[in-house]
Amino acid sequence: MLTGGNVNDCTQFTTVMAGIELRRRGPGRPATRPWRVLADKGYSSRATRSYLRRRHIPATIPERRDQRANRLRRGRAGGRPPSFDRVAYRRRNIVERCFDRLKQFRAIATRFDKTATSCRGLIDLATLLLRL
Repeated sequence: MLTGGNVNDCTQFTTVMAGIELRRRGPGRPATRPWRVLADKGYSSRATRSYLRRRHIPATIPERRDQRANRLRRGRAGGRPPSFDRVAYRRRNIVERCFDRLKQFRAIATRFDKTATSCRGLIDLATLLLRL
């Protein structure tokens, strides 16, 4: 999913999740539900967490500082803190390193391309160059 630079990632979460297809070996339709979602604090919202809960997908998303303060301020009515698996979250480092390597290409970092198609093509080309 490719959006403008001023669009919040959290608003596109359900659209991205709807486009997920995990190919299986052999015959059968692809799975549409991942085993776990690892996301940064930008995705820590009530809507995101409830969407994942409805689909029975475990989430490892750190809680934002303001959300933690509001929950603690409410006391018992604030509820339990969301579960957070530190060991699973360490794997997110792989994704962040990939973004860092892609942004070393100046055209991707500054988004010179005007159309989504040419931008996607440039990202595909950069990915291929990194894999070689």
